Amino acid sequence: MLTDVEIAQSCTMQPIKTIAEKLGIDEESLDYYGKYKAKITDDFIKKTAGNKDGKLILVTAINPTPAGEGKTTVTVGLGQAMQVIGKKAVIALREPSLGPVFGIKGGAAGGGYSQVVPMEDINLHFTGDMHAITAANNLLCAIIDNHIQQGNELGIDPRRILFKRCMDMNDRALRNIVVGLGGKPNGVPREDGFNITVASEIMAILCLSKDLSDMKARFENILIGYNYAGEPVYAKELGCAGAMTLLMKDAINPNLVQTLENTPAIIHGGPFANIAHGCNSVRATKLALKLADYTITEAGFGSDLGAEKFLDIKCRAAGLTPSCIVLVATCRALKYNGGVPKAETSNENLDALAKGIVNLRTHIENMQKYGVPVVVALNRFYADTEAELNYVIDYCKEMGVTACISEGFAKGGEGAAELAQTVCDTIDANESKSNFHFMYDTDRTIKEKIEAVAKEIYRADGVIFTANAEKSIKEIERLGRDKLPVCIAKTQYSLSDDPAKLGKPENFEITVRDVRLYSGAGFITVMTGDILTMPGLPKAPSALKIDIHEDGTIEGLF
Repeated sequence: MLTDVEIAQSCTMQPIKTIAEKLGIDEESLDYYGKYKAKITDDFIKKTAGNKDGKLILVTAINPTPAGEGKTTVTVGLGQAMQVIGKKAVIALREPSLGPVFGIKGGAAGGGYSQVVPMEDINLHFTGDMHAITAANNLLCAIIDNHIQQGNELGIDPRRILFKRCMDMNDRALRNIVVGLGGKPNGVPREDGFNITVASEIMAILCLSKDLSDMKARFENILIGYNYAGEPVYAKELGCAGAMTLLMKDAINPNLVQTLENTPAIIHGGPFANIAHGCNSVRATKLALKLADYTITEAGFGSDLGAEKFLDIKCRAAGLTPSCIVLVATCRALKYNGGVPKAETSNENLDALAKGIVNLRTHIENMQKYGVPVVVALNRFYADTEAELNYVIDYCKEMGVTACISEGFAKGGEGAAELAQTVCDTIDANESKSNFHFMYDTDRTIKEKIEAVAKEIYRADGVIFTANAEKSIKEIERLGRDKLPVCIAKTQYSLSDDPAKLGKPENFEITVRDVRLYSGAGFITVMTGDILTMPGLPKAPSALKIDIHEDGTIEGLF
């Protein structure tokens, strides 16, 4: 059996110029990054402004498990399948972070015969967007410390600096550090720390910015900390927003690649969904909508995280309206939710499936609360039995939802053709019934917005706010920034804030330990449970299995 990287290496890619031509993009509108990657220029994006929008399809999933779900694989397979059934489609994905690539989760290029390529490049440095984000972030950090060193005209309180450094790698040793040691020439000592790049506010700003000028304005609006008088200090007061924007001048433009079956794919931005807002860039999604009849995008992790943020943050900010939500599930993952150990998820177990399917039911109900039609994609694994597959299909049917088996991993676009046709039919049948709405109104209080998500999506009985969280909320209210959407950082493994509680947890409360203002991005981040913004590596990280040979052949990259 071929590995993902072996399948990707054996495919025949078309020159990116040819892929662009399928979308009506001329060569002058491409900035090439080799033969098979290119950025789409800002001039071309502006030219498409008058084009009619296509239909927007969001792919999300049940809570992730070690047994596997394959959300990106289904997304890519669905895009390829649209081509198979004669539809013009574009896939809009996030860029992978090096953290999970070399850590435990893996990349974000799909799998099997439903991948975006060149997968090695996409999963590694790609076109340098992650590095540009990291550089812009750390430039601001350097300016902050230099300002303090050079006399601190703004009176910045080193104890109340909120903006942290970042790097795109899992490194727990950098979560809490002290900078400025070594005497007067080396700065003023203070406590600091690192976030992973994909959790940084700069990443969030990239993904929510309309254009370069909007990005610059958002950079200026970043709350970096407070002065000794307790008043807020914003990045614009340090005068470096222009330089930060310059570092992002190329990164702001979306990247064009292709699938194994040469379907166009626009990949841009990559915030995590458990600690950030989990969606690719607004620019990429809106451009895709102008270029094709169907845009298939995804949001990170389960629908309680990625989809909720896609709908309540991204759609609100960009004025997007999804036409259909595809919810990915697997029999293996549902059995895991039903109490079966990972090693036994390949064995038929209808009792465990019946117990764990409540997780799927909750996600379906949650997505229906937004007024968008739902289709379930049952991602087939080799050991799934007909009895198990039929059980899930029949269960969904009783809920009034169509479930289709997707075999994109093994068969590519052909294996997801039924899913693609079902999605198109569902969109057509519900076009005049669209009732998309948000989970909460931003005019509500911060606590009310948090409670709305916790009770309606997580199904919590209530929310506990620590003293620190209460203090932070009052401070945001004092600044007049409380009328923003909330971005809740929570474990991806459970609907609750306890990763050990699988299925549909009952009788629990969500604990909010901190609330942070991302004024540049335009949302309020809510820290729950033990979630961290700088992950660590596992005992045996994926990096130990990755290698490159003398002839340039890569192995171990999935």
